[in-house]
Amino acid sequence: MSGTTGKSGSAGKGGAAGPVPGSLLVRAPRPGRALAYLGLTLLGAVVGITGSLVQGAWLPGGLMLALAATAALFYGSLRATGTQLGVAASAVGWLLAIVVLSVGRPEGDAMFASGIAPLVYMLGGMAAAVICATMSRLPQPGGGPGRLGG
Repeated sequence: MSGTTGKSGSAGKGGAAGPVPGSLLVRAPRPGRALAYLGLTLLGAVVGITGSLVQGAWLPGGLMLALAATAALFYGSLRATGTQLGVAASAVGWLLAIVVLSVGRPEGDAMFASGIAPLVYMLGGMAAAVICATMSRLPQPGGGPGRLGG
């Protein structure tokens, strides 16, 4: 084979056969995608702050609502971007928000009360992020079989 890849004959240009594996590291990221990831990071911070307030205000129902919103954010990030990086972007914003809110001030004030509910919110949200980040990708329309050679 004289420098061709696949059946289309494109030599690594991302032609008709689609992008070449590893080409993301070679080319510059698109500004639209970078803005989408930044928006997901900010949305993650907003959901983290809101969830921190809600889970403490209405204990049993607020905790469930905060966890549902967190899981919906991570799953929506996966569906919107189609990549695990979308989930990671929203998870970074969410985690930074709850870590900053969990640190107490010198006066002794803290956003999270003592008890099991804040721990369930933090660990449950982290588990939802990991679950969504490791979910299998949806099959692409018009794609071939999932196995090589089959």
